[in-house]
Amino acid sequence: MNLGEWGDLTIVAAVMEIVFATCVFVYISRLEKRRSHPLGERVGAHKSVLAKLRKREPMSQEEVDYATELVADARSPLAYAIPAALFTIGFFYVVGCLFMLHIDGGHPSFRTFIGGIPMLTSMNIAAQLRRVAGLKGNLQDVSVLEPEPSDELAPAR
Repeated sequence: MNLGEWGDLTIVAAVMEIVFATCVFVYISRLEKRRSHPLGERVGAHKSVLAKLRKREPMSQEEVDYATELVADARSPLAYAIPAALFTIGFFYVVGCLFMLHIDGGHPSFRTFIGGIPMLTSMNIAAQLRRVAGLKGNLQDVSVLEPEPSDELAPAR
């Protein structure tokens, strides 16, 4: 059966979506099984830690550990499956609409290209991941602040 170029592209997009969705599932499962960093529980902590890392400001050991975790997460190849899956969803929609127009006849409308929105969004997500992953060099040069000794006694455990 000959589906034409739009039909073939639709099938390829569907298969790639299944592959990327499986990768996203594996990546998210790994993140959920991992013990979360205590600093990650604070609202806005990742933004402030990454800002300090970008500006090469001194950070506490806890912040360095958290920044290392964030950079490692962004450097994971499976992390890029998230924007890839989003891109493929939009691509599937566009080529599927064009395939149906090819079969039934007609002209593309604005609705045909709505799939471009998730495609553009996915490129932004991939660019953000690249920016965070690129901070690996800054991690090696970061200066760690020594914790200040306090006069208070630590509670017994």
